[in-house]
This record gives sequence, structure tokens and C-alpha cells, in this order.
Amino acid sequence: MIPLDAFDRHILELLQQHCRLSSESIAEQVGLSSSAVQRRIKRLRDENIIEQEVTIVAHEASVHPMSFLASLEIERDNYTVLKELTRWANEQTCVQQLFYVTGNIDVMLVVTAKTTKAYDGFIQSLMDQFPQIKRVTTNVVIDQPIKSLSIPTRE
Repeated sequence: MIPLDAFDRHILELLQQHCRLSSESIAEQVGLSSSAVQRRIKRLRDENIIEQEVTIVAHEASVHPMSFLASLEIERDNYTVLKELTRWANEQTCVQQLFYVTGNIDVMLVVTAKTTKAYDGFIQSLMDQFPQIKRVTTNVVIDQPIKSLSIPTRE
């Protein structure tokens, strides 16, 4: 990974707050020229420091208004399935995030669905596809008062 200086970190912080800020606005806030900001942003994208630029949509506008947290336990000695599971989950439009975690569970999924029945169908498909999953525990999201994918880039 390329080293990040204070300007890069400030630019990343600003872009995480609002990815459509103009280079002129960013330049004014970080103390660089607009062209220097454009070059830095291009470099950050090219080096995959900026992985994605997204729009967060209100749940009310979604055809999948429900969210679920699925905790998966995988049979021991079957961790080779994780790559396959990741590839499969990446193709499922209802899977928003996948985490490998420590503790009693191995994988956490954030899943959206139209109804609980549709979610149950997704889980059945998951279990059919991956018999190495020995248990799925589900939490239904009631509310999401904080929505963010921002990570700290400056002290």
C-alpha cells in the first residue's frame, strides 16, 4: 500500500462524508490546488485505497425493506468452503456484507429481503449450497439509527 500523508488522509475523510464533493471544494478545505487534489484522488483510486464510491439509499425506497444479521457456524475442518461461500454470497444481490469473525460463529452476513419468508428461502438455498454450515442464527434488524461505512483516516 502506498504511504498516505496528511493531505491524503484529509481528502479521504472529506470524501467519506460526501463522495461527490468537487475537487475545488476539497482543495479549499485541505489547502491544495484543485489539480493536486484531482491527482491525489486518481492515485487513491488507482491504488485501491478508495475501493468504492456508493450512494446510501433509504430503506423506504428498497424492494427489500427488511434487514437480517445471519451468524453462520461452519463445521470444523471445512474452512476451505469460505472462499466458495464468499464467491457465492458476492453473487447474491440480497447480501450486503460478509465478515469472517472470531468467537462462536465463523461468518456474519448482512442480508436484505422483502419478507421473512423470502429470507427463509435465501437461508434454505444457502444451507443447500453449503452443507458444511452446521447452524445459522438470525437477528432481525428493527431499526438502523446509524448508517455508515466510514472509517477513521486521521487522528
